Amino acid sequence: MKEKIKSLSEKYFAEVVALRRHLHANPELSFEEFNTSAFVCSKLDEWKIPYKKGIVKTGIVALIEGEKKPHPDPLQRRGSRVIALRADLDALPIKEENKKDYVSKNVGIMHACGHDVHTSSLLGAAKILNELKNDFEGTVKLIFQPGEEKLPGGASLMINEGVLKNPKPESIFAQHVFPSMETGKVGFRAGMYMASTDEIYITVKGKGGHAAMPSNYVNPLLIASKLMLALQAEFMDEKTRTIPNIPTVLAFGKITGIGATNVIPDEVKIEGTFRTMDEKWRDEAHEKMKDIAAKVFAENGGSGEFNIMKGYPFLVNDETLTNKAIANAKEFLGKENVEMLDLRMTAEDFAFYSQHIPACFYRLGTGNKKLGITSGVHTSTFDIDEEALKTGMGLMAWLVVCELK
Repeated sequence: MKEKIKSLSEKYFAEVVALRRHLHANPELSFEEFNTSAFVCSKLDEWKIPYKKGIVKTGIVALIEGEKKPHPDPLQRRGSRVIALRADLDALPIKEENKKDYVSKNVGIMHACGHDVHTSSLLGAAKILNELKNDFEGTVKLIFQPGEEKLPGGASLMINEGVLKNPKPESIFAQHVFPSMETGKVGFRAGMYMASTDEIYITVKGKGGHAAMPSNYVNPLLIASKLMLALQAEFMDEKTRTIPNIPTVLAFGKITGIGATNVIPDEVKIEGTFRTMDEKWRDEAHEKMKDIAAKVFAENGGSGEFNIMKGYPFLVNDETLTNKAIANAKEFLGKENVEMLDLRMTAEDFAFYSQHIPACFYRLGTGNKKLGITSGVHTSTFDIDEEALKTGMGLMAWLVVCELK
């Protein structure tokens, strides 16, 4: 079976590259992936893979039923097992700067996070598994998900619409491009892997006025500065923080105060992110941040609003499933091409699946230093070594077969 999958990965490589280039050239933003969804459906129709569309508007769920004769020993039968594979469909609001034939046709929108790779790899795996369905028992559930890049996350919405039911998968896999890892390699981490993520929106209210008359105004810029410093001291400064010894990040990336050299504005807006790896501490931290803000507002004659938009939970890779996947990946790719990963404070809405069923989220090497393919995700020059698609589709197919055989 391993050699069959490798052979089919080679056979379908050019086709999957073409799929990836089409997707890359025609990106769509989160929850607006209508053409992308239609394109995926056209391929499933072509390959005669049954599916249901319109889940969270643009999501798709397809099923490949294994047709291998049941094992004579009832305890060894796999006919009732269901394993899921997931890929995300959406792109980012970034203007692409690459000079390739498949550059984005939609100005200001780009597959800068590799979701075109994820979708084309899953389509490739689907074609391989569909051709090999006489060689395995059980069911493969293919999830093409919208809106990974935007809260509340397409994963949570698809789960709410029953994607993990009828039939219920007993485990789920997904992969994500990793440009700092060379093509041909993959990376895994069992257990806790990625952080939860929340968005913070703060409005600091003061009293505007002429800058030359400080007795007549309350400067919200100064209050905002004191608030950010107080939060930094509590959550991020090694010398002053009192938070538990739990991986935590609090950072602010945007501050807006529309005044002038001699004009003090009435209010300032701040936006940031909070990430951690413990749900109890996450809730406690939300209250702590609000308490600090209320104190700073009161002490400086201002007022304000501190809003937290709760985002994705932490992502945990089931240890049994992931350790088995590591062993299977080593068999498929060679030990030298399977690496262990560090904890990351980045986030992924695949985490929602990991809160419901055993999950394994791993990294697909897509970089090539010799070819100059080194740009990171979410950058205007992100691209991949397309040889990674062979690994992407082949390994996904192999991991599923290993669970079903």
